[in-house]
Amino acid sequence: MERTLVLLKPDAVARRLTGAIIARFEAKGLVLCGMKLMRIGRQLAEKHYEEHRGKPFFDGLLDFITSGPVLAVCLEGKEAIGVVRGLVGATNAADAAPGSIRGDLGISNRFNLVHASDSASSAKREIANFFRGEELLPTDKASLGWIYDLSGGDPL
Repeated sequence: MERTLVLLKPDAVARRLTGAIIARFEAKGLVLCGMKLMRIGRQLAEKHYEEHRGKPFFDGLLDFITSGPVLAVCLEGKEAIGVVRGLVGATNAADAAPGSIRGDLGISNRFNLVHASDSASSAKREIANFFRGEELLPTDKASLGWIYDLSGGDPL
């Protein structure tokens, strides 16, 4: 199983889309292993978006991600990183396919609702930036056996 980080950005929280977005991930079969409503400080934002430092949009990106509450989510599932990125859609909402989160709900390139880890190494680093180990729940069969019993099989 693979874990990935998703940030529901201030525009998703302000537009009250968090439940609808989380529902899409769950409907696909991904399991929530951590979730936290928070304000991202400038220092964490700079650390999170470090690879964009020096680019013309860097300061605007930091201003936006720190402008309001963010819902940080850790999801787990088979090929979770690719599955989440497919559900999220292209960065620019105008280019995102219908049926994707950004294609259906996004407004623009800047107000694109969601950040999703783009690789296993990014996911590991990003999850550690937003969650302490004890904040993430185990999702193995031994820990969640009752889910397996209710679903009649492997929910992942």
